[in-house]
Amino acid sequence: MTKHVSKFLAVAGLLVVALLILAISPLAAQAQRLPDSQAQIDLTFAPLVKQASPAVVNVYSQKTVQAGPTPMEMFLYGRAMPQSRVQNSLGSGVIVRSDGVIVTNNHVIDGADSFRVVLSDRREYPAELVLADERTDLAVLKIDVGGDTLPVLNFADTRASQVGDLVLAIGNPFGVGQTVTSGIVSATARTDVGISDYAFFIQTDA
Repeated sequence: MTKHVSKFLAVAGLLVVALLILAISPLAAQAQRLPDSQAQIDLTFAPLVKQASPAVVNVYSQKTVQAGPTPMEMFLYGRAMPQSRVQNSLGSGVIVRSDGVIVTNNHVIDGADSFRVVLSDRREYPAELVLADERTDLAVLKIDVGGDTLPVLNFADTRASQVGDLVLAIGNPFGVGQTVTSGIVSATARTDVGISDYAFFIQTDA
C-alpha cells in the first residue's frame, strides 16, 4: 500500500471516530450547568442513536484455513489427514458514502476470501475490498447497491473534539445484535500508539 493511501486510511479512521462525538456536542453545550438533583436530569441519546444506527452495518468475512487432525483421526488413521475448513469473522462497519463505501477494521477482513455486508434493514450485499492498512487496522469496502442511496454518517472536523466530550459506539459485538455503549473522549492528539508514521489519534472509553 502506498504512503498516500495509508495516510488516507489513517485520516478516515480519525474522522469516523469523531462522527458521533461531534453529533453530541450540542447536547454537551446545553448541559454545561450541572443539575442540582437527579430529577433535573433529562438527557437521552435515543434520537441520535436512531439517526446514526441505519449507517452502521455488519461485515462478514470468510476464509479457508488448514485444520489439524483431531485426536480421534490420529488414533484411527495414525497420520494427519489433510483437510480444510471455512472460518467466519464478524465485525461492524460504517457507511461513509451513499453509493456503498464502507469503513471497517482490517482485522475483520484480513486474509479473507470473500466479504458480505448486512445493512440495518437486513439487506445483504457481497462486498469488494478497496483498501486495507494493517498498521492502522482500517479497511475500506464497496458494495453495489444498484443505484440506491444509503444512509451515511458524515465526516466531521476532529479538531473540534475535546477531552470530556460524550462518545457513542454502535456495533454488533459477538454477533448478538446491534448494541450501543457510551463514554467520553479520554485524550486527543494521542501519539504513543506504536505507529510512528501517524499522530493525533483520539482515545475514547466508549
